[in-house]
Amino acid sequence: MITSLDLSSFFHARAFSGRAFPSPFSSCTVCCSTGNSSTVVVPSAVSGLESPERKAVRLGLPSKGRMADETLNLLKNCQLSVRQLNPRQYIADIPQLSNLEVWFQRPKDIVRKIKSGDLDLGIVGYDIVCECGEGSNDLIVVHEALGFGACRLSIAIPQYGIFEKIHSLYELSKMPQWTKERPLRVESGFSYLGQKFFKERGFEHVKFQRSEGALEAYPAMGTTDAILDLVSSGTTLRENNLKEIEGGVVLESQAVLVASRRSLNMRKGALEITHEMLERLEAHLRAIGVVTVVANMRGNSAEEVAERVLSQPSLSGLQGPTISPVFCKRDGKVVVDFFAIVICVPQKELYKSVQQLRSVGGSGVLVSDLTYIFEEETPRWRRLLSELGL
Repeated sequence: MITSLDLSSFFHARAFSGRAFPSPFSSCTVCCSTGNSSTVVVPSAVSGLESPERKAVRLGLPSKGRMADETLNLLKNCQLSVRQLNPRQYIADIPQLSNLEVWFQRPKDIVRKIKSGDLDLGIVGYDIVCECGEGSNDLIVVHEALGFGACRLSIAIPQYGIFEKIHSLYELSKMPQWTKERPLRVESGFSYLGQKFFKERGFEHVKFQRSEGALEAYPAMGTTDAILDLVSSGTTLRENNLKEIEGGVVLESQAVLVASRRSLNMRKGALEITHEMLERLEAHLRAIGVVTVVANMRGNSAEEVAERVLSQPSLSGLQGPTISPVFCKRDGKVVVDFFAIVICVPQKELYKSVQQLRSVGGSGVLVSDLTYIFEEETPRWRRLLSELGL
């Protein structure tokens, strides 16, 4: 006997925000040799049938570690808090950005899934974009300096033995030990960037050995000659008798916002979400290390006060000081004896700025932190539109 089952729309997942997510299951027809009906669930990947076109824009974020924590903190400071009700789930949302799904993934998988079209945006290290992106024209770095995760991808060699007097990449390349039969062995998790780097610098005999984690131990084991790895302070290298060499930095890296060119051009809402994220990120990052200074100053006119303020090199502010009258009542009449000066100054120059304000008659100085500085239009947005040909 033969039974036919239609499992259309069997499973439907819904986010906490109430937005529907694409079903991970496809409809299919099952034929059996019994007359009893039954229920069978077949994932799309197994059935080979394509799932419906997704509507939501997807943002990939690091799933664990310091990069994940700093990413969430940055978004929170931009009023883009990620809402994840169940920490065991890999999906979340940002209430301020409608039609956006947040997916927690490994950084390398974020880049790969942006390339494949499974994600539209991501926050990862620039080193990961370059390594896993492999020069893909579809990847666009929307914001190249998110202010955390700073490191460099660098070559390191032992401080001892045949490398004791080697201090530069050029000297390393001229060592007679490297032959076709006995190439320079380099341990690294960055084989794409590493091989490209050595080839461009004229190395003929190099063998890459792919490893990840605790690379500093490999030279001492005798299984490799050099390592290519991420370096922050260099302390771990020195503690393992390794050294960086002149000309051996492959690239400087920090956290970046990366997007798919295809998604920005074709997926509904992707460009608008990217614009809002970019505006918030730039406004917050621009305000870091800047304070607002307010002071009162006697004067006969705003122009006179402005003249005195602008005579001091640290008091020009962003475009110039904001000066407004301070109204008070004397003998029954409203008069102006003081003007209020408002300027923005770098925090590291605060005391010098206060001293200069006092020298031209400023008093009652108030200082407050800035959270955001929104410009008329962010330069990175104009650059992105140009990159997209819009």
